[in-house]
Amino acid sequence: MKTQEIYNLAIKMGIEADFRGREGIERLLKRKRKKYERLTEKEKKEFDMEALENPFLDSRILYIAEDREIKKILVGIDVEPAEILLAKEIGEIDLVISHHPLGKGLAHSSDVMELQCDVLNLYGVPINIAEGLMKERISEVARGVNAANHQRTVDVAKILGFNLICLHTACDNLAAKFLKDKVEKEDSLMRIEDLLNLFKEIPEYKEAMKFGAGPKIFVGDKERRCGKIAITEITGGTEGSSKLYEKMAIAGIGTIVGMHISEEHKKEAETAHIDVVIAGHMSSDSLGVNLFLDELEKRGIEIVPCSGLTRISRNK
Repeated sequence: MKTQEIYNLAIKMGIEADFRGREGIERLLKRKRKKYERLTEKEKKEFDMEALENPFLDSRILYIAEDREIKKILVGIDVEPAEILLAKEIGEIDLVISHHPLGKGLAHSSDVMELQCDVLNLYGVPINIAEGLMKERISEVARGVNAANHQRTVDVAKILGFNLICLHTACDNLAAKFLKDKVEKEDSLMRIEDLLNLFKEIPEYKEAMKFGAGPKIFVGDKERRCGKIAITEITGGTEGSSKLYEKMAIAGIGTIVGMHISEEHKKEAETAHIDVVIAGHMSSDSLGVNLFLDELEKRGIEIVPCSGLTRISRNK
C-alpha cells in the first residue's frame, strides 16, 4: 500500500463507522458540492477542494516526500517535531501517522463538529436546538485553532523527508461505534458500576488503568442507574457546547460517555442531573487508531507505536 491508499482506507472505514450512516455522509457532501457550484470564480480558487470528497477535514495527507510502498510506519496520538526526529533515529520508517490533527487538518478541525449535532439528534435532542447551541461552540473552536502554529510539524517532515498524515475523526468514529455497539449489546447495564466494569474489560482501558488513567465516574455515583446511555462525546472533533446538557436531559439521556470533560462541562452536567463516565482520552484515541491499524497489519505493514498510543492488536 502507498500513502494515498492508506489514507483512503482510513476515510472509508471512518465513513462506514459514522453515526450518520453512508447516506448521511453523502447528503453532507452533496450539500457542499452545491455550495461550491454557487461560488464565484474567485471564491472557488480559495475553496478547499478536498471538502467535496472528504467528510473529515481534520484527517489529511499532509506531505508525501516519496510515493513508495509503505512497509513500516511510526504512529502516535500526538506527533510533533520530536516524533519526526524519532522516526529518523529509528530508520526505515516509510510513513508517520498522527492521530491528532496537524497542518490544514488542525486549521479545519472545527469543520467536523457538525457531526455532534447529528449524534445528539440521534439520541433525541431536536436538531434545531443542537445546531443552535453548537454554532457558537464551533465558532469558538475555529477562533482558537486559528492562532496555532499549524505547519510546525509538517515543516519538519518536509525537511527530513518523511511522508506524514493525520487521522482524527476517521479513527474517533471507529472508537465511538465500537463503544456504542458494546453498550447496546449489554442488557444488564442497569447501574453506572456495570458500565464502568464493561469498559474496564476493553484492553486499551485495562492498560490505562495500570497508570491511573482508566475509566472513571466524573459525575454521578456507581450505584446510580444509567438510564439512557449516549455515546455523544467520543467523536466530533472536540468538546461541544456546555449548554447542551440540559437539552440532553430533556431528551431522556441519563448517562453520557466521553473521552474527557472540562470543569465547565462537568458543572453543567451535574446541574442537569446527567451522569458522566469518562473512558479516557489517550486510551479512547488508542482504541480508534488500533481498529484502523489492525487493517494495515493484515496487509503486512509493520507498526511502531509512540507518543501515547497503546498498541493493542485484535488480529492475534
